[in-house]
Amino acid sequence: MARIKLVTFDLDNTLWNVETVIGNAERRMRAWLDERVPDFHLRFPAEVMMELRNAVLEESPDLRHDLSTLREEILHRAIVHCGFSRGDARSLARQAFEIFLDARHEVEFFEGALETLDALSRQYLLGALTNGNADITRLKLDRFFRFGYSSASVGVGKPAPDMFRAALTHAGARPEEAVHVGDHLTDDVAGAGRVGMHTIWVNHDGILLPADACEPSHTVQSLLDVPPGIVEIAARR
Repeated sequence: MARIKLVTFDLDNTLWNVETVIGNAERRMRAWLDERVPDFHLRFPAEVMMELRNAVLEESPDLRHDLSTLREEILHRAIVHCGFSRGDARSLARQAFEIFLDARHEVEFFEGALETLDALSRQYLLGALTNGNADITRLKLDRFFRFGYSSASVGVGKPAPDMFRAALTHAGARPEEAVHVGDHLTDDVAGAGRVGMHTIWVNHDGILLPADACEPSHTVQSLLDVPPGIVEIAARR
């Protein structure tokens, strides 16, 4: 029987709905900017911001893996285009991003998320692996997670193996002693599977597994079913 030592979790869309969170954060940031950069709302609607994002990434492709620096740089350039000096624009961009980041950490956890993390943290070493910029300390999840890695901290996002390997090294665990839990079939299931980790697909919407998708070790629709799923994985020979 395999002994599971390490359980890693994706964050966005696994423990909460990130689209709702980001939408609220964007609205709060834009309201703050509208009071200080009057032309921002008119000159930089969402589609224009996307064009500016693409331009920044074309110049600095490495920023794709550092969403915080990327967003602040986009804001800086947009504010400069609104007639502000580079220095003032940098200050405003930094403040606007902090408004965004505060709201970005106001999450509504999926049912069973905190109960599941609490239960698992008493049995396994837990780690957080995210391509986003959610901070487990800011979210007060560090009472469950012993460590966390992001695409910014390792230099590349999932499904690349780097983050999974960093977690295994940190925990001193072999791949067969680890389970990764996530909602994304490519970033989470395929990425972790390729390094030899067991995987639990959190299929919140109950969709059918696509024919071309990597098969997870186990599938759940509720986070409350993750702990028994790990027990089932461990019991397999």
